Amino acid sequence: MQKTAIVIGGGAAGLMAALFAARGGARAALVERTEKLGKKIYITGKGRCNLTNAVSREEFLERVLHNPRFLYASLAALDPAGLMRLMEELGVPLKTERGGRVFPASDKASDVTSALAKELQRLGVSVRLNARAAEILAENGRAAGVRLEDGTRLLADAVILATGGKSYPSTGSTGDGYQLAAAHGHSLVEPLPALVPIETAENWPKELTGLTLKNVRLSAAADGAKKPLFSEQGELLFTHFGISGPLALTLSSLLPKELSGVKLLIDLKPALDAETLEKRLIRDLHENAKRPLIAVMSGLAPHSLALKLVELAGLSPAHPSNAVTQGERRRIVGLLKALPLTPSALRGFSEAVVTRGGIPVKEVNPSTMESKLLPGLYIAGELLDVDATTGGFNLQIAFSTGALAGKSAAKEGIA
Repeated sequence: MQKTAIVIGGGAAGLMAALFAARGGARAALVERTEKLGKKIYITGKGRCNLTNAVSREEFLERVLHNPRFLYASLAALDPAGLMRLMEELGVPLKTERGGRVFPASDKASDVTSALAKELQRLGVSVRLNARAAEILAENGRAAGVRLEDGTRLLADAVILATGGKSYPSTGSTGDGYQLAAAHGHSLVEPLPALVPIETAENWPKELTGLTLKNVRLSAAADGAKKPLFSEQGELLFTHFGISGPLALTLSSLLPKELSGVKLLIDLKPALDAETLEKRLIRDLHENAKRPLIAVMSGLAPHSLALKLVELAGLSPAHPSNAVTQGERRRIVGLLKALPLTPSALRGFSEAVVTRGGIPVKEVNPSTMESKLLPGLYIAGELLDVDATTGGFNLQIAFSTGALAGKSAAKEGIA
């Protein structure tokens, strides 16, 4: 007898869960609380949809910040190569950019959502929009369907919960899934904004708002810790409140909730050690002996940042290059190699790319995505306490866990 599965949530995880449930032979239905499918997909990769990253499974897991081992079976069900093949089959040509990031060749996130929605239609999946789930129904100790907010009861052999976390609440992910799961005994690792810009105690970054630094190293350390919390090379952006860009976003997911005692350092010249950099500075000062210091500094950093470095070193932009003392020179080198910042807060869920925390992975069977507390309930996507760095990894996690949940629901429902 054909199994029935209801998917709650029409984001990346929910769309893939419905697709794989239907392909697995189940009669699938999807309920989405907003007026359209895949709202968060539309805004990923600045509207271009960085849907995955073209790396091996091992490299992928290295980019998962919390609970990577939980994803082994999900990635076996649908890994980056598999997702890329699927999207191409569905008529979405792809391209791979710097850092392995994969996008639709059209640069349109809407192509991804449209292709998935079209495939659901072809497979006969029933889709209800503007339909908010109020309760997961249970009977004889297992999931039996969903009650919607308007009182409609939809019965099924399996329910897949894929409502997303709390990031970008404007897309419909406001944490509903946590309550729906809690009603059946699930607990919660506190949801926190992740991959989010960082506010700094210092005000000077706002004077550099919009300045992007490429190939710099950002490091973070906590007072008394033997090892740094983070140290990576890449791109950083100054904002009106502090820092953003890929390095800051990734760091935000690794910072402790309590930020006091955490210090950040930006190495503006990671390719040069301090000694080599000082030799270069001595040469530049000598060659520009009759020019002001800012002329030399603008050769080492963008002009606006060069002005700020001169100020932080306690000097004037007009200071003669041939009058820079050894102590002043070392202060400048120190700032170029370790420009200090103090994180004061993380921005909120409205700016977070993903949610850190969620339903503990120990409460979910990693081989099937089935709840260990309520048989017949499957949990997928950002609801789970799994998150990764930027670069398409989080969207792939949603697609992979959704795919495995859909496959499993099609197999394991009650006849």
